[in-house]
Amino acid sequence: MTTRTRREMVHFRHPFRLKGIDRQLAPGAYEIITDEELIEGLSFPCFRRVATMIMVPGAPPHRSAMEMISISSIDLSDAQRIDASAPA
Repeated sequence: MTTRTRREMVHFRHPFRLKGIDRQLAPGAYEIITDEELIEGLSFPCFRRVATMIMVPGAPPHRSAMEMISISSIDLSDAQRIDASAPA
């Protein structure tokens, strides 16, 4: 099975929450890591998402550490939409 990993940065202007993370996250830039696997048997390359993770600062008192937490891509999209529509 062929897999690939995509990395991107997303930016939040306001504090936000994601399901699976038991604390509010601060505004700022966050790295999103998406693992995808090749769908075999097609005449063209096509990948499907199998995992989405976000890198966040560790919970107090371990703020200098980073945590990679598995999240739903739908929950991430919802958080980005809410952040974009919030008043400045």
